[in-house]
Amino acid sequence: MNFFSSLLLALPLLMTTASADKPEKKPAAIVHLDAGQAAKIISVPDKKKRPTIIDIRTLGEFKAGHLENAIHIDFLKEDFPDAIQKLNRDKPYLVHCQSGGRSSNSLKIWKTLGFTKIYHLDGGFLAWKKAGLPVAK
Repeated sequence: MNFFSSLLLALPLLMTTASADKPEKKPAAIVHLDAGQAAKIISVPDKKKRPTIIDIRTLGEFKAGHLENAIHIDFLKEDFPDAIQKLNRDKPYLVHCQSGGRSSNSLKIWKTLGFTKIYHLDGGFLAWKKAGLPVAK
């Protein structure tokens, strides 16, 4: 059984554990954005509305270049669900990977864990770079 199969089997348990002591929340609102839309949303003046950027690529990919102020949480690590479970579920997050595949696959986890606002950067970091947007190192 591979990591992803194990993760999918563990999601119901994580969901039960995560929600046992908390009131029921509405499911996550997932909004898909292109690079230009993502650039606008991460630069809104109101910090409460500005999403935290979560880069779920490998550490090597992250070190080669990333969005300014991004937090690195590697989707391929076994502790990925545990790492995102520690985040505030009521804050907005912009999640991305290299080209959109891993981050698309992660959306079910975010939703299952009860996050209320997730923005997905369609096309990932490659779309960001192709749009000529700034990259930090």
